[in-house]
Amino acid sequence: MTPKRQKYGLLIFVFLLLVSNIFLVYLDFKSFGQELTFAILDIGQGDALFIESPTGTQILVDAGPPRKILSQLSRIMSPFDRKLDAIIITNPDQDHIGGFPDVLNVYEVGAVLESGTINDSKTYQNLEAEIKRKNIPNVLAKKGMRLNIGGGAVIDILFPDRDIFDWSPNDGSIVAKLTYGDTSVMLMGDATAKTEKIVLGGFSKEALASDILKVGHHGSRTSSSASFVEAVSPAYALVSDGKDNKYGHPHPETLDTLIQFGAKILRTDLLGTIIFSCDILGACEIN
Repeated sequence: MTPKRQKYGLLIFVFLLLVSNIFLVYLDFKSFGQELTFAILDIGQGDALFIESPTGTQILVDAGPPRKILSQLSRIMSPFDRKLDAIIITNPDQDHIGGFPDVLNVYEVGAVLESGTINDSKTYQNLEAEIKRKNIPNVLAKKGMRLNIGGGAVIDILFPDRDIFDWSPNDGSIVAKLTYGDTSVMLMGDATAKTEKIVLGGFSKEALASDILKVGHHGSRTSSSASFVEAVSPAYALVSDGKDNKYGHPHPETLDTLIQFGAKILRTDLLGTIIFSCDILGACEIN
């Protein structure tokens, strides 16, 4: 090779190296600007939460009662997107699982995470049969599990910490903490004060402190004990409840407890679907 060609070859190599470095810097900058999406969906009296990590992993936590969830998912997911990476069943009651048969009919689901409690209802039995028929991996949630969902976002399972096969669905609800950078969300399902006491005994206040609390059991007076709310110390308390529901959720006593510890209360019966978009530094936009 002539010296002239060697010179041009070196220049081309340096140019390509410079371009590749600029591209990598661009990718790092683009990744830095990505956000976590957390939404509490307006499905009436029940629970349905949607999580999308900064890298696009999508998880549905509960699905509310029947015939509600699909219209809500269509508002937050692309109409061409027909895949959920995982679904989490915090407990097997109708107001948490009623929408999952509709989900499984429309979406490809990568995995299922369950609490371990059971229900005698046909809805629950049929859902379990469909999960098995579709060969979807089904895992029991246990304290200490960490789900890395991409971009630095994780979901830590805080409860169950034991076999809760014969517990009531509410007492056995999955309790988990979603964390992305400086933003954290405590997910309570229908967990009761009994469950909260166990979680309090297993973790420090620092470990439980969260920016957002998804209030347990739709704001029932059997959940959200003062000691637990104090430990979590949320800036926002989200209540998933149906308008004029027959249970009187959220209970005034629970609302007083949340206010006592400085939480701003956001309710689906008053606001509809509530969406948080949070960056890694903890700045969140609420829609």
